[in-house]
Amino acid sequence: MTTESSRPLSTTDAGQASSGPVVTIGETMVLMSTPEFGPLQHNSSLALGIGGSESNVAIGLRRLGTPTTWIGKVGADSLGDLVEREIRAEGVSVVAVRDLTAPTALMIKERRTSSDTRVWYYRSNYAGSRLAIEDIDFDLVRTASLVHLTGISLALSPGLADVIIEAARVAGEAGVPVSFDLNFRSKLWSIDTAREAYRKMLPLVDIVFAGDDEAAIAAGTAGSPLELAHRMLKLGAGEAIIKLGARGAVAVADGREYSQAAVPIVPIDTVGAGDAFVAGYLSERLAGASVDTRLRTAVAVGAYVCLSPGDWEGLPRRDELETLGRLEPVRR
Repeated sequence: MTTESSRPLSTTDAGQASSGPVVTIGETMVLMSTPEFGPLQHNSSLALGIGGSESNVAIGLRRLGTPTTWIGKVGADSLGDLVEREIRAEGVSVVAVRDLTAPTALMIKERRTSSDTRVWYYRSNYAGSRLAIEDIDFDLVRTASLVHLTGISLALSPGLADVIIEAARVAGEAGVPVSFDLNFRSKLWSIDTAREAYRKMLPLVDIVFAGDDEAAIAAGTAGSPLELAHRMLKLGAGEAIIKLGARGAVAVADGREYSQAAVPIVPIDTVGAGDAFVAGYLSERLAGASVDTRLRTAVAVGAYVCLSPGDWEGLPRRDELETLGRLEPVRR
């Protein structure tokens, strides 16, 4: 496996962004959500939208001014049309393979209370999990400014896991930075299976994002957020960012430790906040900004998306970030 020390230096690593877009690969589902709080069975209507970690990040980056391409697979159905249309409408380039034998996956969000959101997934053997290596034009990966991948795709199917690992390998050979969000989902796989997959993936990535609970899965033991970030580096990642929600975030990058407080808000819907955080961080990294600036923008974007319902609809544009203020990081 390729390691950080043996990877060729990309133009982005050298501080000058490549000309290609950020490429994300993964499943996007149709999202049906209750417009009102309360039990799902007592809501008489459902709103129709889309959601998926990788496309959430792609849209977040695009709203911040970073060109992006989303690659995925959808059914040859009206729901697949919806996925393509919604992502394209945000200015993201869409490469969507159509599956003639499997439908587009579905998730239903139940807003039980203002602080309790439940999500029901209908995705097993659906189109998104059937994306295969032969579906991918890897020249898009080789010419990207960065490739963003997640652990959700590793968990969905062996074939999609092969795509993710191959994309990371191809990007590494081409000197394209790879970003990876652990994004553990207990409904998709066990902790032990996830740990094994993460440890295969981490030596292939330049940037890893995780919650502290997710980082403990990869590390195999608990610890403070900064301890977990250091352990992620020992497992092969180039820089590690631990997302802590309302507690902010910490990072270890360039041999230094960083800590950033969260922006204080009263959240409406926290689903998608982690993806928003990733988009904010990566946008600044591609612009050559310092780790301080990356973290400040990341927590601001993450906070912003929590202030409206939906996984991505509340993602901010760059000129809106100042309305949430800027907090100074603590460097160690």
